[in-house]
Amino acid sequence: MALGLILMSLAGQCYGAAEDLQVGFYADKCVRRGFFGLFPRKYNVEDIVAAKVRYAYFQDKTIVAALLRMQFHDCFVHGCDASILLDGPDTEKTTKPNLSVRGYELIDDIKREIERTCPGVVTCADIIAMATRDAVSLAISRSAWEAPYKFDVETGRGDSYEPHASEVIDLPPSTATASDSIQAFQKKGLTVTDMVYLLGGHSVGVTHCRFIQDRLYNFSNTGRPDPTMNPRLARSLGQYCKSNPANPINLDQGTPSIVDNSYYKQVLYWQNGILKVDQDIAFNEASRSIVGEVARDTYQEFNVNFGEAMVNLQRVGVLPYQEGQVRQSCRVPVQI
Repeated sequence: MALGLILMSLAGQCYGAAEDLQVGFYADKCVRRGFFGLFPRKYNVEDIVAAKVRYAYFQDKTIVAALLRMQFHDCFVHGCDASILLDGPDTEKTTKPNLSVRGYELIDDIKREIERTCPGVVTCADIIAMATRDAVSLAISRSAWEAPYKFDVETGRGDSYEPHASEVIDLPPSTATASDSIQAFQKKGLTVTDMVYLLGGHSVGVTHCRFIQDRLYNFSNTGRPDPTMNPRLARSLGQYCKSNPANPINLDQGTPSIVDNSYYKQVLYWQNGILKVDQDIAFNEASRSIVGEVARDTYQEFNVNFGEAMVNLQRVGVLPYQEGQVRQSCRVPVQI
C-alpha cells in the first residue's frame, strides 16, 4: 500500500468549508488484516493520539500551550492544513513569528505510530487537531467528582502540498490591540466570541519580557508603564525584566498550568493582562461584555464554550481530505 497517498493533483487544490469535516471520520478507515486477508483488526486512531499526548503531557505540561499555539499558527496561515509542519528554506517554520513554535517532535511521534498501524490514511492536519484537543482535555480544571471534559474533534482535512510563508503576516503580532485582533479573527470567519474564548489559550501560555517592554517602561513614548496594567504588576515585572529580556512571564497570573477562566478574571478584576490584547479585551466595547460573561462561566460552561471555539478555529480554511494529500512524514510533502 502506498504510504504517501496523493488523492488529487495540485491543480485541483481548493479550500472547503466545515461540511467537509465530521466527527469520527477515521472510524472505519484504520483496519489491518492478517495472513490471506483474514482476521481484520480495527484500530481507533483517536486512542493512539490520546495515548501519545497523555504520555507527553506527564513528561512536560507545557506541551498544552505548545500545541495550542501550533494549532493557531497553522490555521491562521492558509487554513488548518499542517503547512506549518513542513521543513525547508522559506517555509512557515523559518518566519520570525514561528521560530518559537514547538511540539513538532510529538506530532512526528504520533505520525510514526499511526503509519505503523494504518499507513497512508491519517493526515498530519488531523493529528494536530486531535492532539491539541487531547492536550487541552488534560489541562482543563476539574473537580474530584467530574470526569475531564473532552470535546468532539472533527476530522477529514487534507495536508497541504506546500508551505505558505508569505501568509504568516495574517498572524496578529504581540503588540496587537483588541480591535486589531477582532479584525484578524473576522477575516478568518471567526466571531468576537470565538476570539475571546480562543484567547483563553493564554491561560497556559507564556511570553517573554522583550515583548512587553513598551508596556513596562515607555508606553506610547510616555516614559511610563501602560496605565491599563495593574501598577503593582507593572512594578513587579519592571524589576523582574530588567535582569534579562528573555525572562518568561505567565500570561495567566492566576492558574498558569490549567485551562480555565482564571485568565479572564485576572484581566477583568485585577487588570493583570500581560500582552496588550489580554488587557484590551476587558475594555474594548465589542469584547468587554463577553469577557465578563466568560469570567462568570461555571466549570462546565467554560469547557463547552472553549471547546466550541476550538472546533470553529479548526474549521478555518479546510482543505478537504479528497483534495489534499496524506504525508508519510509530516515534515515532507508527497512528491507529485
